[in-house]
Formats: sequence, structure tokens, C-alpha cells
Amino acid sequence: MSSALLQRARAPPALRVAQASVRNYARAEPATADSKDLIRRALYPSTIRNKPTPTGTYRPDVARALLRAVPHTHAHEVIERAWLLHKRHVRKARDAELARKFRCMKEAMDELERLAPHLHLEANKREDPRQRSKAEMERGKALSTPQARALDARIRGLFPRELKVPTETPSRAGWNYNYEPFERPI
Repeated sequence: MSSALLQRARAPPALRVAQASVRNYARAEPATADSKDLIRRALYPSTIRNKPTPTGTYRPDVARALLRAVPHTHAHEVIERAWLLHKRHVRKARDAELARKFRCMKEAMDELERLAPHLHLEANKREDPRQRSKAEMERGKALSTPQARALDARIRGLFPRELKVPTETPSRAGWNYNYEPFERPI
């Protein structure tokens, strides 16, 4: 903090400053306006400097610094092309991996169709999750509210999300021997 600000802070306050009338709002500023200028200069210093600052806004040597970092536009273009080439290699590797997975899945489905056609048909059966039989509708009416919500939330044909995730260690609570699952129509 500058010494001029400290001197102004230590000076006794002017009399009746806090009791200024509202009627005097258009009156010219008194001679204490220089304190505002001092504070303004301390908080917002001028940007005119003799030398560049690395973090400031005044950088007259920015063109020279850029030329030192990237000597020529050709170097920049080479770097840009190398980056695009790298991205293309990553994309091709990802596409090849997806194609390999799809090919393996198709081979597995062909093998399933050859060994067990009924399982292949069941695995590839298109099912509308909104469609329910009369028996399922009647059974849903007899369920309690949480059970009915669980039945509505479950999409048939997908892996059951209420199934516990397999872990390497048992839970701290142990096994719930009183658990009784309710029948879910599949």
C-alpha cells in the first residue's frame, strides 16, 4: 500500500461528513476528491509500462515470441497435419475393434442358430415392453404399490437391474435369510 494512502487513513476524519444533506448532492466535489484519485490509482494502475509483462496485457513483442515458438507457418501446418493423422489412426483402430466385435457376435449368433434354433429365435425375438397379457394385468392388480412400481420399471428382455452385482467379498451385513422374492411375470 502506498504511503499516501496510509497518511490519508491515519488523518482525523472531516467533521460532519456522515451528516451531509441530501439537498447538497449536486454541489461540486470538495477538495477531498484527491483521496478518491489516490485509491483509484492504487487499485487500477495505468497499463503504460516500459517493458512487457508475461502475464499482463501489454506485450509488444508478441510477434517475436510467436516466431520463436513456431518459426514458420509451414511448421504449424505440419503439426496440424500430424495431429489430424494421429486422430485418423485412433479412429481407424476404434472402427477396426468395433468391426471385430461385431464379426465375433455374428459368428456366435450363427453358431447358436446352428446348434439350438429355438434359443436363437428366443434371443432375437422382438418384444414390445408395453404389451402385457391378461394374466400379467390381473397379477399386477394384486401387487402392492412398491411391487407394482418395480414391475412397471422393469423392461422385459433386458438384464434385471435389481440383480446384485457380483463382488469378491461378501457384504458387511451378511446374508438376508428372511428375503422372499415376489413372482415377476417374464
